[in-house]
Amino acid sequence: MQRTKTPDAEPAPLRTALIEAGMALLQEGGMPALTLRRAAARAGVSHAAPAHHFNGLPGLLTAIAAQAFRLFCAAMDKARDRAADTPEARLQAICQGYLAFATAHQGLFHVMFVSPEVIRSDPELMEQATRAYLILRNGCLPFAQSHLKPDETLEIAVWSMVHGFAVLGFHAPPHPQRPIAQPPDFATLLSELLARRTID
Repeated sequence: MQRTKTPDAEPAPLRTALIEAGMALLQEGGMPALTLRRAAARAGVSHAAPAHHFNGLPGLLTAIAAQAFRLFCAAMDKARDRAADTPEARLQAICQGYLAFATAHQGLFHVMFVSPEVIRSDPELMEQATRAYLILRNGCLPFAQSHLKPDETLEIAVWSMVHGFAVLGFHAPPHPQRPIAQPPDFATLLSELLARRTID
């Protein structure tokens, strides 16, 4: 009796396959490269398949943003866990994980923070975005005035700085067409911010 060959791994559910296809298209060509038809073709399904899982392109983009935030959190967690066990080293590592993700995944980063088509009120997306912010909050907590209660002023200062570096591309290698001078290294700026906070 002939046996049917068993695959090494079960195929991903269609919804997951479409999300992964969309993420790959964004990685390759940014927002202009992503359409429902292209995602369906990339996933190897009919062009009508996305309609069973997403409410148009905004639905797919929202699911992609939620998954991107999961990967974003993992990048920050991994960088923090590999750092020296001091408050500044851990916060520096979280920020470096932030910047590294933004540099390596520009298309996803745009969807996560900028794309107007993403449904920002989506519960899954809100949960993952909040989780990302809490990683930064916990990294800032040792530098808060009470060391026990979150210091939102400090958090926003650190977030604004690291996000500004990410969006403006200051973490990437210098580009000849950049219209302004290359800023100081991010780690140096963060150290100065934390030192001033300690003095205050």
